[in-house]
This record gives sequence, structure tokens and C-alpha cells, in this order.
Amino acid sequence: MKFLEEIEVRGKTVFLRVDFNVPLDDNLNIRDDTRIQASLPTIKYLLQQGARLVVASHLGRPKGQFNPKMSLKPVAGRLAELLPGTRVIMAQDVIGPEVDKLKAELKEGELLLLENVRFYKQETDNDPNFSRQLAQGCQVFVNDAFGSCHRAHASVVGIASFITEKAAGYLLKKEVDYLSKITHNPEKPFVAILGGAKIEDKIPVLESLLTKAEVLLIGGAMAYTFLKARGLQVGKSLVEEDKLEIASQIMKKAEANRVKLLLPLDHVLAASIESREVASVAENYPLPQELMAVDIGPKTIAEYKHFIQSARTIFWNGPLGVFEVEAFARGTVEIARAVAESGALSVVGGGDSIAAIHKAGVADRISHISTGGGASLEFVAYGTLPGIEALK
Repeated sequence: MKFLEEIEVRGKTVFLRVDFNVPLDDNLNIRDDTRIQASLPTIKYLLQQGARLVVASHLGRPKGQFNPKMSLKPVAGRLAELLPGTRVIMAQDVIGPEVDKLKAELKEGELLLLENVRFYKQETDNDPNFSRQLAQGCQVFVNDAFGSCHRAHASVVGIASFITEKAAGYLLKKEVDYLSKITHNPEKPFVAILGGAKIEDKIPVLESLLTKAEVLLIGGAMAYTFLKARGLQVGKSLVEEDKLEIASQIMKKAEANRVKLLLPLDHVLAASIESREVASVAENYPLPQELMAVDIGPKTIAEYKHFIQSARTIFWNGPLGVFEVEAFARGTVEIARAVAESGALSVVGGGDSIAAIHKAGVADRISHISTGGGASLEFVAYGTLPGIEALK
């Protein structure tokens, strides 16, 4: 895979795929421009090097229909503010004669932002004809959209067949560099922390981590599927009944591979998430039938911290409780602080885990915060992604 700085772009029309899938408020103002800021180094470099820049992204899930609420127009406005002195042109479409004319008229150091690529169903279908039309008039393809690299879509994968010169942008390279340290040769001890609601979303990454990590710390609602698979009664806690067998197999495999797979020792319980208050903390089974687990308890926090403190490599995806509710946030926030204080190479992926890191106020002490939750999980599971393979 080539890197941006290894290719000559002056005077060339460069198709740059970014991830500008930013949250908008009801008035279509951008609520958080983190994703735009993340690709600014790549955009600035290409403009400074004299590229004629065509920028493409998706926003939301318009399902192949034009939807003005998911237009990239607010992004064009924000880019113009962030790039003073740069001419930013907003296309009314993604492909077609009008767009081809705008591409042809681009001057060095100018930026053309295409409309939302997912306004066309052919984008998510990875349609070859649509890919060819995206590539029309472009001599270089740069991918900086790590958060979309696990999707074999036209503007991520298909387009690469129609442009010979290809490279990774700064953001994509940084993501691959950090995640490769986890997947290819992690410094030991390697501790993985997995939380969130469902085992279903994490099966491939669990399978992969069983061959790489020494310790797996499990929290969040998914822990209760594991505990029930051990024959324990977990009250009203969320359980994936159809995943009990898979949970048993994962625990057996952990034992066979001599991986410590740890589950919560004690549980913060509530009548419901909506109650927003702790009913009790329990460590004995059965858990009360009328209560559900909403966070890990103090004994679990202490045990998990013990393993985090001795780690040299840490990967974390998913909160350990319902951390959006203040009363149920302690476990996730304490673990975030422990990861920050560990001195280990730490990689955190996934929107909820990132929000937890910010809530704990320790974002500046994490080695790498991944911009793509789904993409980072898939990379850890398979060691590569369709969008990365397309650049090779």
C-alpha cells in the first residue's frame, strides 16, 4: 500500500474518499466536526502540492434516494471556513455531465465536494459502471476514510479498479499503523477489553483475540450471555438466548488457548435503565429476578484494573455498563482512567468507548482513538479490510 507522500499529484485531478459522516442538528448545522478535522491534514497536503481535488463522502443512510436532510452542503460550508483562501465548490450531484464539467474546470489548489455518494444505490452495490463514472477525469485515488474501509462500496473499493495511481491518506495510514501493532505483533501482556450490548457484533473479533491476547476482560450487557451460558441466573439482565452456545464455545476455546477470559464478579443492579438509580450491588447468584445489571461492581473494577496496570498493549471496544446514565457510569469511567494510566500502547475504537474516554477526561492519554468502530473491529478480526486491499 502506497502512502500519500510517495506519489506525485501536482496538476493531477485527485479523487479523495473521506468520512464526513458528521452529526447534524434539526437545522442541518454540524454538531461535531471531528471527522472533518481528522482528514484536514490529507486535504491540506494535497492542495499545497497543487492537486485538483475532488472530495467524496457519505452522510447518514439515505438508501439510494436523494434526501436534502443528508446533503453534504453543510460540510462544504464548514470546509470553506477551515480552508481560508481555498476555493471550495459544491457539486449538485455525484456523477454525470455537470459533475464531469466541474472536474475538468478545476484549477490547481481548488476543491470540489461531490454530493452524498449514498444518494445512489449503486454506491453500496459497488456497481462497476458507477465506479467508472466516479473515476471519470481523475488520475489519482486517495483513500482517507478508515471508518468506511470495511465496506466494499464503489467509492471505497470499486473506483480503485479504474485509477492506477492509488495511496492512503494520513488518517488511514495512522489507523493501519496502530491497529497493526495490535494484530500483527502486540507487545505482551496484551489485554483486550470488550463491552457493549451484543456478542453477535463481536464474534469475529473475539475469535481473533483468543489467538493474540493473554487476557480478555468482558463487560456490558454481553457479559450476561456468557454468565447465563455458565448456568448462572442473571435476573432481568439482557441476554442473547440464541448466542448461549457460541458463548460456551468461546469460553472453552479461551481455556484451551490459556487465555484468561474474565467476567464480572459483582454487579450494579437497577429495576430498569429508565429508573436511572441503583437498586443494589450483588455478587451472589441468582441475581434478583426483578433487577437487571447496568454496570460492573467495585470488585470487578479492582480486578480488571489489576490486569490493565500490568498490560503493555490494550485494545478496548464497548462500554462496561450503561454509561450514558450517570448512576451507571462508574465502571466504564474507572476503566477508562486505568487504561490512560497504564503506560501501555492503548487503542480505543467505537463511538461509545470514545465517548467514555472523553467523559473520563483522559482522551489525551490514549495512544490512539480509532475513528471507525466497525472498521477497527473488523481490522482486529481479519488483519485487513476491503478498502485497504483495494489500494494494494
